[in-house]
Amino acid sequence: MVTVQLKLVDADDLYVSWRWEHLPAEPRVLVLPRERVAGVLAEWAAAVPSPLPGEGALAALRRSLAGGPLVDRAREADLSTRLAAALIPAQLAGELNSALARGVRPHLRVLPSPSTALVPWEALRVDDGTRAVHDVDISVLPPATVANDPDRAVSPFDPRGPVVEVLDPRVPGFPDDSALGAVLGAPRGTEVDRDALEAALARAARFVYVGHVTTGGHGLDARLHLSCTAATTGRAALLGDHRPLTAADVVLGHRPGAPRPWRIPNRVALIACESGGDLRFAEPSGLVTAMVNGGAEHVTATRWTLPTDEGLRRLVPGFPATPVLPSIVRAVDEAHRAPVPAAALNEWQRGLATRWEETGDPTCSPLLWGAFTTTWAPAR
Repeated sequence: MVTVQLKLVDADDLYVSWRWEHLPAEPRVLVLPRERVAGVLAEWAAAVPSPLPGEGALAALRRSLAGGPLVDRAREADLSTRLAAALIPAQLAGELNSALARGVRPHLRVLPSPSTALVPWEALRVDDGTRAVHDVDISVLPPATVANDPDRAVSPFDPRGPVVEVLDPRVPGFPDDSALGAVLGAPRGTEVDRDALEAALARAARFVYVGHVTTGGHGLDARLHLSCTAATTGRAALLGDHRPLTAADVVLGHRPGAPRPWRIPNRVALIACESGGDLRFAEPSGLVTAMVNGGAEHVTATRWTLPTDEGLRRLVPGFPATPVLPSIVRAVDEAHRAPVPAAALNEWQRGLATRWEETGDPTCSPLLWGAFTTTWAPAR
């Protein structure tokens, strides 16, 4: 496999650079005029169910799911085709095609800018019936300041080691039908607070979280919701009788006094709304970078709001009654059992991309699988 690193930087225009890791002395750089990319990026932001400025969560779900382009195969294909044409430089496309012609499957590692943080690189439609994930493996580059921190130690991975699963924990003060209510439906997980989770992660090989993540005013204020009451300590303000766990709590520790960073296992899956929202900030930080800082090598998270099965049934016309979120959780979990989680996740995405192209089955829309990406941060 050959690997190319693609980095995007926002200024007045969009600056794009890439280099093949086996050719470090031959970087490529170009400038994409903002007027070339602004319109289609705005269209994509309006297509996904994450709230736009001034918009509430329910309004965002209705805008995206009740007739938006991501639930219509033809409209989604048109938008994803135009997004690919605007963002993938012709020279880079040619270099990728050259590798494919030699029988080599490239690995594309992307570091988005804030304006491109919502772009689903795996789902970009690069030809009739072909998505980028059909041709290349794709992962996210962590910020160099985090991945190359000399004090960072990557946790070892033992495929037979303990797995910490936090599935739909009850959030104090929030009933099942509330904003921080049930994600997986009627069955709710056991109650897990930050003290219990920190202790479990200290000896774990993997961590799988299914629940709620909400964004704050800055990246380190990104919040993961456990069963923590007002009695727990941490940096987030209380929500009634509940104190969320912030990315800063993971990086610095949640107890008063000297910093006590959490130890994070090698592999982390955060199956929750906008759990991978780090890159929307000018200084990328959030739950993903907090996990990487704490020792994670592979972190799978979502770019945008992930609808629940109830939301999909209520808002998407004709959406099947069979739940899809449990199968997504299983697929991500299986990817993290594989030797290379990002490649395994891409394989799952390829299958759904093919079915969406061939059938338009709404359960295979990029609305769902395109939300997921894996950040890979190997040891220096």
